[in-house]
Amino acid sequence: MSESREQILAAIRRSLKRGRLEAGREADLKARVTAHRRNLVPERANALDHRARIDLFVALAEEVQATVTRVNSLDEVPETVARYLADENLPAELLLTSDPFLDRIPWDVRPLLKIRRGRAGAEDAVSLTPCLAAIAETGTLMLVSGPETPTTLNFLPDTHIVMVRGDQIVATYEDSWDRLRIRGGLPRAVNFITGPSRTGDIEQRIELGAHGPRRLHIVIVDDRWEAPNAEYEQRGAAS
Repeated sequence: MSESREQILAAIRRSLKRGRLEAGREADLKARVTAHRRNLVPERANALDHRARIDLFVALAEEVQATVTRVNSLDEVPETVARYLADENLPAELLLTSDPFLDRIPWDVRPLLKIRRGRAGAEDAVSLTPCLAAIAETGTLMLVSGPETPTTLNFLPDTHIVMVRGDQIVATYEDSWDRLRIRGGLPRAVNFITGPSRTGDIEQRIELGAHGPRRLHIVIVDDRWEAPNAEYEQRGAAS
């Protein structure tokens, strides 16, 4: 344990007016944390086969005002994204993360699409990012921060496009945490995103875009696409 962490825990113990736990109880707690024991898991998504889970994810994402496009291969992505931007009267400009999955997309077939990579600023209208998992039981996306996936892309642009592979769509939140553990390395931030940003605080009316993007568009690439390389799946995300 690091010295700074021990100092924080010691301060918490002092505030609780107690010392360290006895060795046996501390070992029991560490074993419980290590086991990642599951709580009650809804059967809504668990009982479905993989194709049905994708359908459920799409239905629930659309219920919360996300829009979804399904394509059969990465070759279709540039045209799909360009069409979405045109339909929404958005500039043909994308801020992308530097990510192996996105790097495989043949963006050069749409030369009028202006691609930039890096962190998002107030001037950026549209971002496009990958996700770590998509959760069928609630239509939720799991995104993690890292050097190649800065969290600013998830929240600053008014329009957020998220690329999802079919094999990233899992049944439950517990499954998504399993994917993060397998990947290795704890990221600085884990964001669960369900639909566009919204609030009901203004006269109890739903307002989109209150604390982040007012549009969330999800592009699902059919899981017949080849699996990514091991480096992408297992790369740590600490930043």
